[in-house]
Amino acid sequence: MAVSRTTRVVITTFVAAAAAAAGWFAWQSYVTNPWTRDGRVRVDIVEIAPDVSGPIAQVHVKDNQTVKKGDLLFVIDPERYRYALAQAQANLSGLEQQQQQRQRELERRNLLSSLAITAEAREQAETAAATAATAYDQALAALNVAQLNLDRTEVRSPVNGYVTNLRLNAGDYATAGKPVVAVVNSDSFYVSGYFEETKLRHIHEGNKAAVRLMGFPDEIEGHVESVARAIVDREMIQGAGDLIANVNPTFSWVRLAQRIPVRIALDHVPDTVRLSAGMTATIVVEPGTKVTPSPESTASPAAPPPAPIPIPPPRPHER
Repeated sequence: MAVSRTTRVVITTFVAAAAAAAGWFAWQSYVTNPWTRDGRVRVDIVEIAPDVSGPIAQVHVKDNQTVKKGDLLFVIDPERYRYALAQAQANLSGLEQQQQQRQRELERRNLLSSLAITAEAREQAETAAATAATAYDQALAALNVAQLNLDRTEVRSPVNGYVTNLRLNAGDYATAGKPVVAVVNSDSFYVSGYFEETKLRHIHEGNKAAVRLMGFPDEIEGHVESVARAIVDREMIQGAGDLIANVNPTFSWVRLAQRIPVRIALDHVPDTVRLSAGMTATIVVEPGTKVTPSPESTASPAAPPPAPIPIPPPRPHER
C-alpha cells in the first residue's frame, strides 16, 4: 500500500510538472516570442520608360531573362534623331563661322584709333560679336540635346535583375515617359512580416530573424531592418473636404490585435532558394539578439551553427 501511494505521488508530480512546462512553453511560443506566418517576399520593381518617343526597332531581351546593369533592353528607331543631330551639327558649324567673323571684325576695329572709328561703331561691333557668341552657345546646347536624344534611343537596364511580364515587341510605338518594361531589382529582395501589435515590444531593429518560405525547406537568415510607423485606421471615416475626424460609432466586443508591418532584411539566401515577390513566409524574430555590422570580421569558421528556431503550430484563429 505504501509503495502504491508513493508511485501515485511521483506520477502526479511528474504530470503536474510536465503540464506546467508545456504551459510555460506554450506561453513563450504564442505570447512572448515574436513570430508570424503572415509574411511576404517583397522586391523593388523598376518601371523603365524611354526618354524619347518612336517605334521600337529591336527588342534585345525575353520574358524572365536575367539582365545586368547597363545591358541593352530595346532600341527605338534612331533615324529621325540622327537627322536631327546632323541638322544641329550643320547649324553649329554655320554659327561658328559667323562668330569667328564677328570676332575678327571686332579685333580690327579695336586696332583703329578714335579718329578712324567712332565709339558707336566700336560698340556695335562688340554687340555683334557677343550676339554671335550667344547664338553659338545656343547651337552647341542644341547639338548636345540632339546627341543625348540619339543616345537615349538605346534603353538599358539601370539595375541588376530580371525582366518580368514582358509585352514589348518590335514595331510597337513607345511614348516618352510611359513605362514599357518592368525589371525586378535582384539586389532589393526583402521580407515584410505582419506581426501582432502585442508582440512589437519584443521586436527591435537589428534583431536576428529566421525566414522560412512555404516552397523551400532551407532557412533564410535575416534581421529586423525597420518597423512601420503607421497603418490605415478603418474605424475612421473620412468625408470629402471634412477637416475633423468622423469616428465609426459601431464597436465590436471582440477586438483582434492589429497587424503591423516589419521589414526584414535578408542577410544570407541559400543557393537552393529562388526568391519571387509575393511568396509566403514564416518569420521568427530572436529577441535580445543583434546582428553584427561586419559579419566577415567577426565570424568564426569553427563556431557551431546556430540551433534552429522552433516554430509553434498555428492557432485556430491565426489569420
